[in-house]
Amino acid sequence: MRRVVVTGIGTVSPCGLDVATTWQNIQAGRSGIGAITHFDTTDYSVKIAGETKGFDPEKFIEKKRVKEGDSFIHYAIAAADEAVKMSGFEPNDEQKEMVGTIIGVGLGGLPVLEKMGRTLESKGPKRISPYFIPAVISNLAPGQLSMRFGYKGSSFTTTSACASGAHALGEATRAIRLGDLDACLTGGAEACVTGLGIAGFAQMRALSTRNDAPEKASRPWDTDRDGFVMGEGAGMILLEEYEAAKKRGAPILAEVVGYGTTADAYHMTSPAPEGEGAQRSMRMALKNAGLSPDQVGYVNAHATSTGVGDINEILAMRAVFGAHATGGLAVSSTKSMTGHLLGAAGALESVLSIKALLTGILPPTINLDQPIAEAQGFNLVAHSAQEKGLRAVMNNSFGFGGTNATVIFSKI
Repeated sequence: MRRVVVTGIGTVSPCGLDVATTWQNIQAGRSGIGAITHFDTTDYSVKIAGETKGFDPEKFIEKKRVKEGDSFIHYAIAAADEAVKMSGFEPNDEQKEMVGTIIGVGLGGLPVLEKMGRTLESKGPKRISPYFIPAVISNLAPGQLSMRFGYKGSSFTTTSACASGAHALGEATRAIRLGDLDACLTGGAEACVTGLGIAGFAQMRALSTRNDAPEKASRPWDTDRDGFVMGEGAGMILLEEYEAAKKRGAPILAEVVGYGTTADAYHMTSPAPEGEGAQRSMRMALKNAGLSPDQVGYVNAHATSTGVGDINEILAMRAVFGAHATGGLAVSSTKSMTGHLLGAAGALESVLSIKALLTGILPPTINLDQPIAEAQGFNLVAHSAQEKGLRAVMNNSFGFGGTNATVIFSKI
């Protein structure tokens, strides 16, 4: 089986519009959550989110072509540009036939969808933009990237709710391992901080209503948590077959060594009791990586700041890691600072996991004032970053419908 390595990473997030800025704010414990500016929240119970503040698509896309894609595509392009540039990846025309674009997207183009809905209602069908459909469908994120870079291998979207980005990364890894691709631009993108997106999750009572203190609203594992905070952005990763990357002198950041994916087969929105499906996903990833639980030093958890989800993931990690869960393992949730990027979460958090592996800095879980009883004994990296030598790190992503994905990265 061929080895797969990471040679480039890119981000657009509520904590920064590139990797360096995002990581600087993450390790400093700075929240990217604030009052929503994308739309008027007067009639909304939820008025906060993690927005991509200051993002200008025209810095990455020709002005006349911005209308061809909704915001999630713009974020994908910006983050992909950074990842490709970092990697120094310049395949020739023949090699491009074996380079894929596999991107996770959960809900896709909500901003344009809402806008066109209002246009249809007020002005009629003939005023709908001819770019409407290609602007909002999820596979135009990888589609636009394949055209931008000329990559002609597999190009498709994984849509599995909040596990979409992690599934994209895992499936890209599989394709390279099996020889179906030699390289792949992968990750996730999402742009759901819209009236419809916020209202929908708010009506499910899934979102925090801590509107008076946005930066304190996302509180994974804290007894005072009251729901997750929506975020937006993208995380992109350039994967290559190890021998080819080494031969060209690529900057190898990490190796993707494990991937696990399972289904709860339990409930539409709630995880299985004690995270049974998440346990199997983590165990599958460990087996796939050929690692024992005690060889993983850090887990970037899914932990969204919801009542049931946070507890079940902790119970799942306790079951999978055994004594190591409270005897050396570090676990944190960067969603405490970025909010929940839905389909892009697993991709952004994979980038942050790779940065933790490279730097030996564990990103903190901010706002963790009173941990839940189920987390007793865990090192949840509360409040401030910690330093720790790492050989392997894990990233968990779980989604509605009971879908689970786990990815493990290691040093070469």
